[in-house]
Amino acid sequence: MIHMLPVLPYSYDFLEPYFDKETMFIHHTKHHQTYINNLNIALKGTKFLNLSIDNLIIQLDKLSFDKRKIIQNNAGGHINHSLFWKGLKIGTNLSPILKKSIEKDFNSISNFKKKFEEAALNHFGSGWVWLIKNNSTLSIVTTVNQDNPLMGQNIAGVYGIPIISLDLWEHAYYLKYQNKKIDYIKAFWNVVNWDEALNRFTNKNCFFN
Repeated sequence: MIHMLPVLPYSYDFLEPYFDKETMFIHHTKHHQTYINNLNIALKGTKFLNLSIDNLIIQLDKLSFDKRKIIQNNAGGHINHSLFWKGLKIGTNLSPILKKSIEKDFNSISNFKKKFEEAALNHFGSGWVWLIKNNSTLSIVTTVNQDNPLMGQNIAGVYGIPIISLDLWEHAYYLKYQNKKIDYIKAFWNVVNWDEALNRFTNKNCFFN
């Protein structure tokens, strides 16, 4: 399988004024594309060449040591960004089903947002913050670099089905927000695709359908 850059379901300026056009263009066409290019090169000559990206990342522990890290980083960069793009949209609403589950595990929506923002703000260095589902429980976790909760406990240090995610690498926000990371984090609530979040919450195999 030759991994390819997914087409965004919206224009680069669609998320303005929260996520700016220039950042979205560079983030998608440069950063994401680079992960894909490196991944395709790293997979050459391996038995994992024909795996889809979601099947690949759950089998990282089967890779030889010399290949594992480069494929982990670049496969993670590919799937994380693919999930991220689909998880962004203006004008969606939190569904009653997901709202009820969030309130069960975080007491209130406002407390959930507070905990998510704290986790994002306190994460040191590059990485991601996630709302994940494990069995029937929701939790907030962060991963380093391009690790993904689907990689499993042994690889990423956490395991769960990604419901929503936010890119914490500086390239995701620095052009617009500079060092005001908290402003970027708070802006995220205006572009969460709650329809996609519900889809992931109710169907763990929905990521690339």
